[in-house]
Amino acid sequence: MSWQNATLCIAALQMVPAIRMMPSLMPHLFEPLQLRGVELKHRIVVSPMCQYSCTDGFATNWHLVHLGTRAVGRAAAVIAEATAVTADGRISPRDLGIWQDAHIEPLRRAFSFIEEQGSVPGIQLAHAGRKASTCEPWSGGKPISPAQSGWTPIWAPSALPFAEGYQVPQSLTVAQIAEMVEAFAAAARRALAAGAKLIELHSAHGYLLHSFLSPLSNQRGDHYGGSFANRVRIVCEVVAAVRKVWPERYPLWVRISATDWTTGGWTVDESVELSRLLQSLGVDLLDCSSGGNVHHAPIPLGPGYQVAFAEQIRRQAGVPTGAVGMITEPAQADQIIRSGQADVVILARQFLREPYWPLLAARALGHEIQWPLQYERAKLK
Repeated sequence: MSWQNATLCIAALQMVPAIRMMPSLMPHLFEPLQLRGVELKHRIVVSPMCQYSCTDGFATNWHLVHLGTRAVGRAAAVIAEATAVTADGRISPRDLGIWQDAHIEPLRRAFSFIEEQGSVPGIQLAHAGRKASTCEPWSGGKPISPAQSGWTPIWAPSALPFAEGYQVPQSLTVAQIAEMVEAFAAAARRALAAGAKLIELHSAHGYLLHSFLSPLSNQRGDHYGGSFANRVRIVCEVVAAVRKVWPERYPLWVRISATDWTTGGWTVDESVELSRLLQSLGVDLLDCSSGGNVHHAPIPLGPGYQVAFAEQIRRQAGVPTGAVGMITEPAQADQIIRSGQADVVILARQFLREPYWPLLAARALGHEIQWPLQYERAKLK
């Protein structure tokens, strides 16, 4: 599917309510959701958001307060930012990491507090691939050299740079791919030791796993490239390896970019097929984002612009989904759930603007939600 057709698909799905289930038969934004042995108290989740506030991958007081504040605000689940499974898999030198046991304890402090507030502590496991070794966004977000605290080599399925000015990555060997799969599994073990109850695997936004999926970044000639089955192989292997060490009672999510928004790239139809495969391997929910693998891809930004991807995957693959992308208003989020477009809404920037957004949304929609006892005196009637 071309990016033009993807845009038409979004418009069509947003304009044809006849195929949706009747709202009276669907849950609402503040209805609980059971995923394996974990219950989300409602459908509002804090998206992983890179904070670029670490040294050598260690969580800091910033992470405790940043993540903990959203739990105080009564998010159903709080997912820690893209957390590197290897040191050279960081986006920047300031990224959170989980490639060594020493990283466990600082994360445990934050996850324990999140759980004390009644939220589910989660973590996104990631490898930046060919987009690694860059500086923080407020410093320009550009590639940096080892002399600037960056590193080389960086890794990808093929020796194709992300964009002009980026390093040319080295192509992973088959043996190195096996090591990468094990790095994700080892990171999952550490996440469990730190107290996480939910893992999301990052296979979106042009990072390593997504770059294997897309034929624009994966031009391998072995059994990890070429056909759809070959391009999705590493993602399936990572899921299988993580599911082996991640307890059966805890949910496993995967974030995907549903489309590259570019002709010849990864498509929505392929996302549907991948979602079916991942569900059979033990994935419980697909977090449906888009883009990030093609520099300056023409993406039609607007309120809820990615929700149709979550809806299509949910309906065609029969897999629970999360909707993301410019979801800002309580009524908008509630409608996404009530209309069956997604099972959860996963908010990022809105939670930066409004850390207590679930409390405000509950009031706006007429639902009761338990405020922290320390804040009860401020509760709006």
